[in-house]
Amino acid sequence: MSQLQVNRINDASGGVFAPISSVFRNRIINGAMVIDQRNAGASITPTNGQFSVDRWESTLTQASKYSVQQNAGSVTPPTGFANYLGSTSLSAYSVVSGDLFGFRQSIEGFNVADLGWGSASAKTVTISAWVRSSLTGTFGGSILNSAQNRSYPFSYTISSANTWTQISVTIAGDTSGTWLTTNGVGIYVFFGLGAGSTYSGTAGAWAGATYYSATGATSVVGTNGATFYITGVQLEVGSTATSFDTRSYGTELALAQRYCQWLPFNMAGYQAAGASIIQAVPYKVTMRTVPTFGAITADPNCSSLFGNQSANLFTATYSGVDGATALITATAAGTTYAYGFRSLATAEL
Repeated sequence: MSQLQVNRINDASGGVFAPISSVFRNRIINGAMVIDQRNAGASITPTNGQFSVDRWESTLTQASKYSVQQNAGSVTPPTGFANYLGSTSLSAYSVVSGDLFGFRQSIEGFNVADLGWGSASAKTVTISAWVRSSLTGTFGGSILNSAQNRSYPFSYTISSANTWTQISVTIAGDTSGTWLTTNGVGIYVFFGLGAGSTYSGTAGAWAGATYYSATGATSVVGTNGATFYITGVQLEVGSTATSFDTRSYGTELALAQRYCQWLPFNMAGYQAAGASIIQAVPYKVTMRTVPTFGAITADPNCSSLFGNQSANLFTATYSGVDGATALITATAAGTTYAYGFRSLATAEL
């Protein structure tokens, strides 16, 4: 029997499509910036470590130097995309040696175990994205391991202000260092908005140092009102940037919910005074690790009601990676209920 084997497909213009057998080709989750569970499109002036759109964490050593928002500035995204992550400088700040500004995604080790980094068989990867800035020049970013003692600063150029530009950077896999293949951080992918000399290194080479950006990179936070927008971020195996790995919204949401998801609470029953009603709530997907819970608040997507129990509402009593339980306590004998409340469960890297 004859067999047809296809490794890749080229379109009429010479563009390369990914191998048709690929699964989870893009190791970045929410690279098209479509999921924003925490902020629902609202602008934030982040604190260090605060998340904007899902899986994208803000990094800053000085407060209030930039804001970040899904679709900031309401510009038209590049063709094929509906959303982007936008940052805006809030002052003209001159970075000093120990400063660092930008945002990063922490890729789980399980999702990059096949790269073989830290060994002689380390695979080459390519990072690609669409970027846009009110500034022009050379911009910087980096890939780092979980210990942040191995890094590969990279640079790319934006030649035209306020114009979407597609970039790609090919990186030979690191044959040194320790790269986790567990549910810890496998790879940090960082895009800089400004970095001092402590965190800047020579672009295009692996280093045994904590470099988050390339020496001489443009500082977005150095110009008041300057903007930097990004979407279509992809990290894939190989030395060629292929077309963006578009996944369905439901698939992308489920991938993001391994690290962050809203947990709904609704319960009712008849109880004696001081007795409790317990509710078991399964997670939408298995979480990376046992999550922490934020404050229980009214769900803005539905009406919230409670009766015969404290306005303090729910108390979490158990949490695992697959679900949690919570309880409400009756203040008097009778029907006790609470509907339309939720809490944010987070298990970020």
